[in-house]
Amino acid sequence: MFDIERWQEIFDTIRKNKLRTFLTGLSVASGIFILVILLGFGQGMRNGIAAEFKEDAATSLWVWPRRTTVEYKGLNPGRQIQLRNGDFETITTSMNTDFEKASVLFFPRDVQVVYKNDLLVYNLAGTNGDLQTIENEFLSEGRYINETDVRQNAKVAVISNKIKREVFGDIETPIGEYLTISGAGFKVVGVFGEYGENEGEEERIFVPITTAQLTFNGADRINNMNFMLPELESFDEMVANNTVFTDQLMRYLKQKHNVSPEDERAIRIWNPIQEAKRYYALIGGIKLFFWVVGLLTIIAGVVSVSNIMLIVVKERTREIGIRKALGAKPWSIIVMIMHEAIFVTAIAGFAGLIFSMGLLELVGPHVEVDYVLNPSVNFNVAFSTVILLIVVGALAGFFPAWKAVKVQVIEALRDE
Repeated sequence: MFDIERWQEIFDTIRKNKLRTFLTGLSVASGIFILVILLGFGQGMRNGIAAEFKEDAATSLWVWPRRTTVEYKGLNPGRQIQLRNGDFETITTSMNTDFEKASVLFFPRDVQVVYKNDLLVYNLAGTNGDLQTIENEFLSEGRYINETDVRQNAKVAVISNKIKREVFGDIETPIGEYLTISGAGFKVVGVFGEYGENEGEEERIFVPITTAQLTFNGADRINNMNFMLPELESFDEMVANNTVFTDQLMRYLKQKHNVSPEDERAIRIWNPIQEAKRYYALIGGIKLFFWVVGLLTIIAGVVSVSNIMLIVVKERTREIGIRKALGAKPWSIIVMIMHEAIFVTAIAGFAGLIFSMGLLELVGPHVEVDYVLNPSVNFNVAFSTVILLIVVGALAGFFPAWKAVKVQVIEALRDE
C-alpha cells in the first residue's frame, strides 16, 4: 500500500543529504552505463565480424594446391600438386558429400585481352555458373555463364562493373560487344558486381571453364575448387557439417595425389565458417570479460548503497529506538530502510540505462571502426539487469535495516 508519510521521510532524508545521495546514485548509474556500453560494443564487434564474412557466401570454402612438404611413399617433398577435372567430378558425383553449389577456376597464363586495339590489363578465369552464388556476385546486365556455355565450349565472357566503366564507358551497354583474347573473339554476355567495397574480384573476366581449358592449352588442369554448403538452423550445426565435409575432401585429395596425411601445406582450404568460429569464440570471451567488468562496477555501486544505508541507520539510531518504544514492528523499520535503498538504486539504475541506451541509439549507427558495426544491446537484457540491480539494492538495504531492528531500545535512546 502507498504510504505517503514514508515517502515524505525518504525525500526529507534525500534533501538533507543531497551530495551523498547524488554520489551514491552516480556510482550505481555508472555501473549500469558501463555494462550497457560494453555489451553494446561486444555486439558491435559481432556485427562487424558477420559483415566481413558476408562479402562471400558464409558457408563457402576454397581449395587450392601447393607443394608437398613431407616425404611420402618414396616421393620427395617439393612436388607441385595439380588439381584436375577428374578430382572435381569425383567429389561432386561419387563422394558422399553435402553441398549446394560447386565451381572451379582455371587461370590461363600469358593471355592478351584486347578491345578495339586497346590492350586490357585484367585477369582471365575459366569457371562455371555456380561461382556467381559462391562469390556472392550480383548481375547488373545480361546473364552469367551457364551450363550450356560450359557444355558447348561457348566463346562468351562476363565482365565486371569496374571493367565496364573503365573500358566501355562511352557506350550504353557492353552486352554484345567482342573482346579479343589471344586472337579469339569472345562475346560479352553479362556484367557482374561485388557486394561491399572490395573490388578485387572485379579485376577479372570470366569465361566458361571448358572454353578456357581448350582455347588456352589448359588440358584438364584447374587451379581452384569452390564449394558452398547448405545453411542449417544453427551456427553449431553448420560448423559440424562444414568440418565433416572438409575432412572428407582433404582425405580424398591427399589419397589421390599421394600426399602424406601429416602434410598440412600441400593442399590448402580457406574456410570462412571455421574462421568465423574462431572469431566468434574470441568475441564470446571478450563479451564475458565485459560482463565481469560491468558487474563488478555494479557491485561497487551496490556496496556504496549498503554503506550509505549503514550511515543512515547510524544517524537515525535514536529515532529507531523511539519508534520501537512506541510499538513499531521490526518489519516496518526494515521496510522503511529498504524503501530508501530501493528508491535510490532504481532511480539511478534506470537513469544509467536510459542514458546508455540513448547514447547507443544516437552514436551506434555512425560508428565506423574496423570490425565494429552498429553497437547495440538487447533492451530486454539491459532491463533485466536493472531489475536484478534493484533486487540486489533491496538486499543492500536489508542488512543495515536488520542491524537497526537488533538495536536495544534503551541503547538507542541513549545514542547521541
